[in-house]
Amino acid sequence: MINVYHVSKSGSNRNNGTEAQPFYTISAAAEVARAGDIIVVHEGEYREWVKPKEGGLSHRRRITYLAAKGEKVVIKGSERILGWENLEGTVWRVVVPNEFFGDHNPYKEKIIGDWLVYPVGRSVHLGDVYLDGMSFYEAENLDAVKNPTIQTEILDNWTEEIVPVKNPNQTKYRWFAEVDRECTTIYANFHGADPNESLVEINVRKCCFYPERTGIDYITVQGFEMAHAATPWTPPTGDQPGLIGANWSKGWIIENNIFHDSKCSAVSIGKEASTGDNFRTFRKDKPGYQYQLESVFTAHQAGWSKEKIGSHIIRNNVIYDCGQNGIVGHLGCIFSKIYNNHIYNIALKREFYGHEIAGIKLHAAIDVQIHNNHIHDCSLGLWLDWQAQGTRVSKNLFHNNNRDFFIEVTHGPAVVDHNIFASKYAIDNHAQGTAYIRNIIAGKMIIKKMLNRATPYHFPHTTDVAGYAMVYAYDDRIYQNIFIGGQTDDLVGTAMFDPCTVSLEEYIEKVDAANRERPGDLNLFESVEQPAYVEDNCYFNGAKAFAREEELLNAPEFDTGFAIEVAGDEVYLTIELPENFETFVSWCHYSGSIPRVRIVNADFESPDGSALVLDRDYFEYCIKDKAVSGPISSLESGKNKVKVWG
Repeated sequence: MINVYHVSKSGSNRNNGTEAQPFYTISAAAEVARAGDIIVVHEGEYREWVKPKEGGLSHRRRITYLAAKGEKVVIKGSERILGWENLEGTVWRVVVPNEFFGDHNPYKEKIIGDWLVYPVGRSVHLGDVYLDGMSFYEAENLDAVKNPTIQTEILDNWTEEIVPVKNPNQTKYRWFAEVDRECTTIYANFHGADPNESLVEINVRKCCFYPERTGIDYITVQGFEMAHAATPWTPPTGDQPGLIGANWSKGWIIENNIFHDSKCSAVSIGKEASTGDNFRTFRKDKPGYQYQLESVFTAHQAGWSKEKIGSHIIRNNVIYDCGQNGIVGHLGCIFSKIYNNHIYNIALKREFYGHEIAGIKLHAAIDVQIHNNHIHDCSLGLWLDWQAQGTRVSKNLFHNNNRDFFIEVTHGPAVVDHNIFASKYAIDNHAQGTAYIRNIIAGKMIIKKMLNRATPYHFPHTTDVAGYAMVYAYDDRIYQNIFIGGQTDDLVGTAMFDPCTVSLEEYIEKVDAANRERPGDLNLFESVEQPAYVEDNCYFNGAKAFAREEELLNAPEFDTGFAIEVAGDEVYLTIELPENFETFVSWCHYSGSIPRVRIVNADFESPDGSALVLDRDYFEYCIKDKAVSGPISSLESGKNKVKVWG
C-alpha cells in the first residue's frame, strides 16, 4: 500500500499526515515514510535538517519527497535572529546561547581538512550571516568588522583570477564571532540596515537534507529550494556531507530543485567517514595522496560496488553561490547521471581556497555521464580527478570560468564530446586516454605528466581494481574539434602534441628500439611519448595544428568573431566561419573507430558495455551522414548565431 503524507505550516506533528491533518515538519513525515510512500510538502519555509530514516527498496519502490505543485517550499539550515544590540555606528552584536546550535556550532567549527590551502595563519568557520539573503564575509577580528576598509589576506589574494569576486561591494559586509563555554557572540556590520527590522539569518545546521545513516537508498527529492547550510570542507579523503546528499547510498534522484548558499558543497554523492576522514590533516604521517589511494581499497572491502553504491540521477537543478562545490563526490558517485543542471557562482566568494573546488568535482567517476549542463562564472567548471574511467562529458556549455575543464591523474577511457569550452583557459589535461571529439575549444589546453602519483584503473564497468599506473600524458584522441584562438596569448590548438607518436604501433617500435640500444623496462616507456590521434580538426584565430595531422582545416588567420552572449535566461553563440567550412566534413566516430587506451587496454564503450556511437550533436540532432566539425552540425559558412541555452 502506498501512503501519501502531507506537510504544511498549518499542520501539527500530532496529526496523522493526511491532507486534512498534515504534519508540521518534513522530519515528522520522514519518520513514518516507508518504501513506495510519497511525502508532499506544501508552501512555506521549513527551518530543519531533514534526515531520512528509511529508504526505498528499488527504483520503482522509492520514497519520494515532493514540493506541492505550484507551491514554493524552502528548507533552510539557518534561523532568523532578532535582539541585535547596536555596538557603535553600523556595527551590531547579538548573544546566542550555545545550546541553540545543538552539538554543531558553526561559529566554533573551522573549515579544515586535506588539501585546504588557504587561508594561512587564521581560521574561517562554518558560520555565516545573511542580510536579506546576502551572505557576509567573516572578519579576522572585531576591528575588521568596525572598519571594512581593512583588507584581509583572504580578500587580497585573488588578483590574478580571470573571474572576479562576484560582488566586490559585498566584501564590506562582515561578521566576527566569539565563542565561550555558554554563549556565542556575533558582531556584524550592517551598513545602515537595522538587523531587527530586516531579515537577518545565521547558519545553524550542517545540512538541509542528508541522512545520518548510510545505506538509505532510492530517495527522490523534487521541487524544493534549499539554502544556508553550514557544510564542512569536503576533500576526497574525508567525510563529504553536502547541503543535500545521499551519504553512501544508491539510487537517489535529485531533480528540479534550487540549491544555494552552502558554505562548502551543495549536492554530495560522495564518500563517508569510515573509509578515511582527513587523516593527512590530523595524523600528519603520510601524504593525502596515500590516504586517498588507501580509501579506494578500504571502500572496496566495505562493499563499494555497482550493486550497493551510486547510480544517482541529478538533473534539472539550479545551483549557485556555494563556497566549494556545486556537486561533489568521491567513490559514491559511480555510475551516476548528471544532466540539465545550471551551475554558477561557485567559489567566487573566496573566503577560503583549496584543491577541491569546482562547479562539479568528482573522484572515481566510473561510468558517470555528465551532459547538457550549463556551467559558468566558477573558479573551475568541471574537475574529474582520479579514475575517470568510462566517464563521458557531453553537450555541456562552459563559459566565463577561470578554467572550464580539468581532468587529472586518470588513464581513461574517457570521452569529452560535443561541448562548448568558451573560457580562455579551456582545459587542464593532466591525464591520459581521453577522447576529445567535436568540441568547440576557444582557450588554451595545458598538458602535464604526473610521474609521482600512481593511480588505480579498473576492469571495465566495475569498481574492481585492475592495476595502477603513473600518468605519462597523451594517449589522447582529438577528432573533429573547432579550435579558436584570440582570447589568450597561450597556445590554443593541438601543437602541444607535436612530441607524440601517432599510433600504438609506432610507440611500441620506438620503445623496442630503445630497448635494443640499452635494455631496460620502466625507463623505456617513460622515454617515448605516447600516441596522439589527431585528425579532422579546424583551426582559427591563431590556433596551431599538430605537425603530423593530415586531414584538417587550417585557417589560423581567419577571425571567427567568436563570442558567448547572455541575454536574460538565454545564451547565444556567435561565430563566423570560412567559405570552405561546410565542405570539410567527416563521419561520426564510434567504438570501432576510436583506438583503445594503452594502460587500461580498454575500448571506448557505453556504460552497459555496448558500442558507443557519437552520432548526436549538441542539440541531439541525429547525424546520419558526414557532418562538419564541432558540436553543432547546423553551423554554416558565414555568420552564425545559435541559442545554446535557455
